[in-house]
Amino acid sequence: MSELSGKQVDIAIIGGGLVGATLACALADTELSILIIDPNDQRHISFDTAYDMRVSAITRASQHIFESIGVWPDMVEQRVSPFRDMHVWEQTGAGQMNSEVHFDSAELSEAQLGHIIENRVILKSLYRKLETVSNVELRFGQACQQMQFDDHKWKLQLGEQSVTADLLVGADGSRSWVRQQLGISTRGWDYDHTALVATVKTSESHQQTAWQRFLDTGPLAFLPLSENYSSIVWSTRPELANQLRQMPEQQFKLELEQAYDSKLGQILEVGPRACFPLRFFMADQYIANSAALVGDAAHTMHPLAGQGVNLGLLDAASLAQVILEAKSSKRDINSIKVLRRYERWRKAENMSMLVMVDQIQRLFGSDVSWLKQLRNSGMHWFNRLPLIKHNVIDYAMGLHGDLPNIARQVQAPIN
Repeated sequence: MSELSGKQVDIAIIGGGLVGATLACALADTELSILIIDPNDQRHISFDTAYDMRVSAITRASQHIFESIGVWPDMVEQRVSPFRDMHVWEQTGAGQMNSEVHFDSAELSEAQLGHIIENRVILKSLYRKLETVSNVELRFGQACQQMQFDDHKWKLQLGEQSVTADLLVGADGSRSWVRQQLGISTRGWDYDHTALVATVKTSESHQQTAWQRFLDTGPLAFLPLSENYSSIVWSTRPELANQLRQMPEQQFKLELEQAYDSKLGQILEVGPRACFPLRFFMADQYIANSAALVGDAAHTMHPLAGQGVNLGLLDAASLAQVILEAKSSKRDINSIKVLRRYERWRKAENMSMLVMVDQIQRLFGSDVSWLKQLRNSGMHWFNRLPLIKHNVIDYAMGLHGDLPNIARQVQAPIN
């Protein structure tokens, strides 16, 4: 690497997606200088289609984060879709008990369970915020080609340009280049499942309700958008997912109607379809010398519980809190002691959710007949135990656990 004598910053964030941009917003308008580096320009988001193919189920904890960093009103002004109920049921054979679990926000004295928000809406709001602050610089269309650790700092080469950073954050997704360069290993596996996603319009209203059916081939979720539109996430075998993606539209509509018991009537419209392979993995470490991983760079999970992006947002909020507390105490923000606090905090919290979702996937992914009968009976009784139901849904809404401050409650927006 050539000698670097370019720009110097406190924090370089590689990856400008939902998690990286949220981290920058949480550190906005502080004394820290921050640089976001991404080969794609995340500000130039296509609004050519009526709805974004990629959506996120945002928990109350994530909503609190967005409120605290001052971007939630902009999201609401664009488009957010609350869901107040959730129905979960399983495909059953002849003679089997047809059980369904129903989660109702009214039972929890909550206005809603969460919101379904298009990823492009979240990104647009985050970057509108970042473009108004003076301590964050955006370097889009540039990839970090080399990184070298020297004298407790990271030296980064961006083409002909160079950057020196006290702290390097990898927010560059599940195939994280930063993680690979740091030599951090992972453990996990492929699910041999692929998620097919699309936006559909149904003849009947979704009633601000999320619907999820466990099929023999994998879970199918309908996530409510505005009007009669829903975002579907159909997790199934790769060969079947590709068949569904390539099917003529009319045939796909019929397959989808049958798969979800026509709960919302006929499928009237189908948007573009895409497939994404599913994996489970955890990074063995979240930190290295003056570096940290957040979001999918540190962990990925099955989408059946919709928790992946929420864990990443909590990573960002937790790392921001650790950094700001270190700064206020006049400690080095890149010290191993400071970063170790972030790792211990988030690794423990993430592990419990990752393992729980993986176990649910394995339980409902089994086609052993006695196990199918057992879980069907379990769903039947679970729906009749309100205290346990309330604890489970509170956990899923992000209202329990060791949460960062800005995720606990509505904070005064960071201006």
